[in-house]
Amino acid sequence: MSERRAALVTGSTSGIGLGIATAFAKAGMDVTLNGLGDPAEIEKTRKGLEAEYGVTIRYDGANLMDGSAAEAMIASAEAAFGKLDVLVNNAGIQHVSPIEDFPIEKYNSIIALNLSSAFHTIRAAMRGMKARQYGRIINIASAHAHVASPFKSAYVMAKHGILGLTKTVALEGATFNVRCNAISPGYVHTPLVEAQIPDTMKARSLTREQVINDVLLAAQPTKQFVKVEDIAGVALFLTTPPADQINGAAINVDGGWTAA
Repeated sequence: MSERRAALVTGSTSGIGLGIATAFAKAGMDVTLNGLGDPAEIEKTRKGLEAEYGVTIRYDGANLMDGSAAEAMIASAEAAFGKLDVLVNNAGIQHVSPIEDFPIEKYNSIIALNLSSAFHTIRAAMRGMKARQYGRIINIASAHAHVASPFKSAYVMAKHGILGLTKTVALEGATFNVRCNAISPGYVHTPLVEAQIPDTMKARSLTREQVINDVLLAAQPTKQFVKVEDIAGVALFLTTPPADQINGAAINVDGGWTAA
């Protein structure tokens, strides 16, 4: 068993997840990546992180919409590294539509990936973390875990649910040195955010510039996108000793969006 911490980050082939995985690797953790993308590009990323930081980087392409696949992914990571110290639930998708027109298949997919997958990964990881008396679970929520926006019914439901899951797991793990917290980003300019711009343009009859300035950044008092590095830095902090008594918290990294 490696003396290095072992982490698994879902949805880590791009965007926030890759930023977190990179920060963990830089800090000396072995990491399991998970997510979608071109296999050659994923392998290039995996090898690049290994070479740059001198840690072991694995890739597991489990489809997290399948609960059994999510559980198998955790078991595989534990077998590979002999343990799982840090679990980050970051994978997510988005769809923007008035609720009366919201496709049922999109609703089911969003709930499965953005909410249920975190239940399945935590359920699978918790027993080992308790037995080893150490675990750090970080759920990537959203400002939409605290406030709503129109046309995002399934996403807002899922992210509110993530906070409830976070608090419950925090209580269950408290006496086993297992901590569970959430990070609630505002708008981060990632592929997920970029992908929802055309849908929002259509739903609200706006131009691209209007969507960015009058919709996406309208609620963020700083009028700036949150950087991937901001989220990665908070996630890394939550794995360090100064954060040992942070448990069941939702840390907002949203430029002040939810302060109003």
